[in-house]
Amino acid sequence: MTTARTAPSAATTPRAGKRRSLRDWLGRRLTIAPGEALPQRRLFLLPTRFGLAWIALVAVLLLFGVNYQNSLAYSLSFWLAGVGVVVLVRTWRNLLGVTVDLQLPREAFAGHEARLQVVLSAARSRTAIGLVLDAQEAMLPRLETEATASLPWRPGQRGWQLPPALRLETCWPLGLVRAVAWVQPTDGLLVYPAPIEAPTAEHRQLGQGLDATDFAGLRRFERGDSATRVAWKQWSRSGTLTTKVFSVPPRQQLWLDYANCRGNPERRLSLLCARVLSHHRAGDRYGLRLPGLELPLAEGERQRRAALAALARFQVGAAGVPGR
Repeated sequence: MTTARTAPSAATTPRAGKRRSLRDWLGRRLTIAPGEALPQRRLFLLPTRFGLAWIALVAVLLLFGVNYQNSLAYSLSFWLAGVGVVVLVRTWRNLLGVTVDLQLPREAFAGHEARLQVVLSAARSRTAIGLVLDAQEAMLPRLETEATASLPWRPGQRGWQLPPALRLETCWPLGLVRAVAWVQPTDGLLVYPAPIEAPTAEHRQLGQGLDATDFAGLRRFERGDSATRVAWKQWSRSGTLTTKVFSVPPRQQLWLDYANCRGNPERRLSLLCARVLSHHRAGDRYGLRLPGLELPLAEGERQRRAALAALARFQVGAAGVPGR
């Protein structure tokens, strides 16, 4: 007698949905959007090790004063507790009302470092504000009205990516507590595939044109022209000094074809990305062929952007079959 087994995905799908819902709810409750002033509800105070030791010292002094009726222990414990409260308020106010704006990089490639610009502004001066983005840290020792910092970010995969949450923190003035806040970027960035070079050139189709030795005509001589290009016979006949002009071959025209690349889909896209960058630098005129998409022959920055965007948005279905 055989028993039917339930598919694990059917049991795990509700749990995954609940975890995702909980994560989204926590994100809405804990983070703020860029451009908003940090409110009280999104500012959290966490004790440091030094702060816990401070609390323990106050408790020990208070117990000592109660047990031995020592007024000096009472006074010292109350004084330390009062200083702790003042420090807690100052640390909290050091982040309250700070406005954070994020400037995404112009372009980013998967696995390559990109720089995220962070602009902090406040109505009054602040001190020692730390910024943490994906384990990368930066410190602003002083914030008068506006300050800028640059943090590295390394996107892991291509496509539309949302940068990780930015954490603001400060322990000023004594380090008893740490004020923490999170800023979640709302604008995504189109991440291009990681460019990799193939060992041999592929799918390079040369254009038909004139050789560099084809004579095109004469022009008036200009200072700096090579003596070998001067039309001396024409000068002896007419008395006018002219220079020979030769036609320049047209730029190479080629097609970058997904079908002509080798490897899995991601490797093919990386090869095409490297080709796009290389041919753009060389000034070539090129087109791009992907399953379900064809960019006509063109050149320049617009063609480069269109080709990289097409590679970044390319969808791959199951078993490596390109999605439509």
